Amino acid sequence: MKTSATLERYYVLPCCLLLLNLCNEIISYKARLIHDGFLRTLFIMGMVLFGASLVAFAIAPGLVWAVQSLRRTSRSHGGGVGEVLFLSALGVVIFWLYYRNYLIGTEAILPAAWRNSLLP
Repeated sequence: MKTSATLERYYVLPCCLLLLNLCNEIISYKARLIHDGFLRTLFIMGMVLFGASLVAFAIAPGLVWAVQSLRRTSRSHGGGVGEVLFLSALGVVIFWLYYRNYLIGTEAILPAAWRNSLLP
């Protein structure tokens, strides 16, 4: 249980906070479509609160559960390789998303239907 708390505290939770920051970038990007300052502020606050709740109550526990299940499976088959691969893949995916977001732009991590269009 101590390893699970350490894993959650020092790896999974920071990864979830990085994902939440990416969600905030997407929210800011989409909020540019709202021209009224009051409505834009309400939209941003509501979406950030929703995103934080989603990360805290769904994504973080889901990642911890996935890591714990991989730990049980991989240890029964001869080591912690599955857990290490999962955590490495999680870090690589988050790095890739940040790389695309900050060097190419937020639209690079969004599906085409979610991108802000210049046409009305």
